[in-house]
Amino acid sequence: MLEQYLPILIFLAIGLVIGGVALGAGMLIGPHRPDPAKISPYECGFEAFEDARMKFDVRYYLVAILFIIFDLEIAFLFPWAIVLDKIGLFGLGAMGVFLGILIVGFIYEWRKGALEWE
Repeated sequence: MLEQYLPILIFLAIGLVIGGVALGAGMLIGPHRPDPAKISPYECGFEAFEDARMKFDVRYYLVAILFIIFDLEIAFLFPWAIVLDKIGLFGLGAMGVFLGILIVGFIYEWRKGALEWE
């Protein structure tokens, strides 16, 4: 039974070696020119060391919600595409309705100007 796992272990070992070599080569060969802008922490466009109780611009929340709505639907498209031959026309229609609702929401957000960044 363990001989069935040998190709997987070899694949993992080769992957780790290649990854380690690439990472090591990048550290050895790559330029090391740190400056204050490069080494400072990046926090969503805000200054890194301000008051923790400052108000956030609502656009950050809007972008997060739009990401959830219009990007994570891919999580529904992959399983649907895999089983499309089994679910037939009903599945095609259901996904059509789903994508139609997303398109209507996208057009609504576009017309309201939610995708414009000032």
